[in-house]
Amino acid sequence: MDFIRITKRDDLSAKKEILITIMAVLLSIVFAGVILLVFGLNPFHIFKEIILGALGTELRIKQTIVKAVPLIITSLGIIVAFKMKFWNIGAEGQITMGALGATWVALNLSDSTPQPVMLILMMLGAAICGGIWAFIPAIFKAKLGTNETIFTLMMNYVAIKFVTYLQYGPWRDPSVNGYPRIERFSSNAELPMLGGIHIGWIIALLAVIFVYFFMNHTKLGYEIAVVGESVETARYAGMNISKVIVLSMLISGGLCGITGMIQVSAVEKTLVYGIANNYGFTAIIPAWLSKLNPIYALLVCLVFAMLIQGGEYIQIALGVPSAVSDVVQGLILFFILGSEFFMRYKVQIGRNKDKEAA
Repeated sequence: MDFIRITKRDDLSAKKEILITIMAVLLSIVFAGVILLVFGLNPFHIFKEIILGALGTELRIKQTIVKAVPLIITSLGIIVAFKMKFWNIGAEGQITMGALGATWVALNLSDSTPQPVMLILMMLGAAICGGIWAFIPAIFKAKLGTNETIFTLMMNYVAIKFVTYLQYGPWRDPSVNGYPRIERFSSNAELPMLGGIHIGWIIALLAVIFVYFFMNHTKLGYEIAVVGESVETARYAGMNISKVIVLSMLISGGLCGITGMIQVSAVEKTLVYGIANNYGFTAIIPAWLSKLNPIYALLVCLVFAMLIQGGEYIQIALGVPSAVSDVVQGLILFFILGSEFFMRYKVQIGRNKDKEAA
């Protein structure tokens, strides 16, 4: 006698998928509120202050957008990989290596180089370095069948340690009396401002359009989707699986590398070992929440940028640990992943009448 039966769903309407996702998000907020109560915090007050901290003034709104930019571009890179079911957990390292590539260009070109030329070359260097860092696990996966999750995760730490070595060693600025800092960029290597915010937000919007068009209107985008659905189907259709894996990861890593370029050029104005600032890990959540849709990812990343900015605000203004916003993010991911199960399977409780009749 079976009391709990799990059966695969044949189909689920888009309306029901949206409803289940909304319910999952609402439940995550309720449970986050319960945890806040356990720690003696007023959840209504905390959530209100998070919103005010993200949108309460013009300056806070700008800071929220600044934090949304790296999330958007990184999540787009992750979407390209995840669509193929290549679990790229290495965005943190790819951002770091992209930042390194952009920094090499900025430090080796003349200060008299025209700003547009400098920035284009920095972005190209960042995309190449980020792409190469993603190419390494991709070629191992394609040729040897290695586990990409562990491979890409471990490469994050290699990238960070390498940049740390450069910061404390060969690239250390000799003019700062031994302080471990890389030389600050010249003004022609800094992203210009538009509307009080660096133009990274324009790059992010262009990236959304690019990825949407690429995934939906190109041959490679179609092949990525087919490989993600079924490797056997892709092989039967005559697709070169190894080529699809490598090319998609070059694009995925290249996008993450561009995030690194924006961070060094517009935010830090130099290279530091913590340049990725956990955006590579955080961006996995909105990429998954958006159902790997670039347009939805834009909206979800804005919400997560609000959580990050609001979390920083309540830490300063109220003395609340920044981990509070991390708890909310984690619970949202937990419930969304749980909702994925219920979208794919039906859970029935009770005796199996068909078996009893037999």
